[in-house]
Amino acid sequence: MQQYLQPVFKQFLVFGLPVLLSVIVALELGYFTMATKPSNHNLNVFKKPLALFSQSPLTGFYRDGYCRVGPEDKGNHAVAGVLTKEFLDFSASRGNNLRSIGLEPGCKWCLCTARWKEAMEAARGKDDPVVPKVFLHATDESALSNGVTMDSLKNFAAEPEAAGGGGSLEKNAPITPGAKGGMAKETH
Repeated sequence: MQQYLQPVFKQFLVFGLPVLLSVIVALELGYFTMATKPSNHNLNVFKKPLALFSQSPLTGFYRDGYCRVGPEDKGNHAVAGVLTKEFLDFSASRGNNLRSIGLEPGCKWCLCTARWKEAMEAARGKDDPVVPKVFLHATDESALSNGVTMDSLKNFAAEPEAAGGGGSLEKNAPITPGAKGGMAKETH
């Protein structure tokens, strides 16, 4: 039995121990911690707790379903939008092909504030599908300090938020286009 354990122990010392020590050091230094602040500390554009946006596909910079922003998110993925074919084409023309990661029209996705604003500025009116409809209760308040106004967000708000609703969005509430990813829900 000892003859079998000696080679295994030697392999562990050569390969396993350095890996184990590296993992311990990384955990101690916080390398495996993606988020620097929990999602319940982020606020939406109404200064209320940020709503969960989509778990299928799992969206957000931190891939936790929230369009929350932290210091690591240099692109400010704050805008909770429903993707359209026109927006996907627009984004691809700017060098960010979201289809390459499996996204398609109707998916709910946390968008970079600057890209959403670009699409809004390129739009030929309020109903231009190049601008994804926005869920205000799931849009991080940081979008407002990154060049987007509340009026702009409201102009492109998804139903029922466009009618002044919001809060807890019902599962059967319509969104346009498609309904991939379920509905945004208040988490508190």
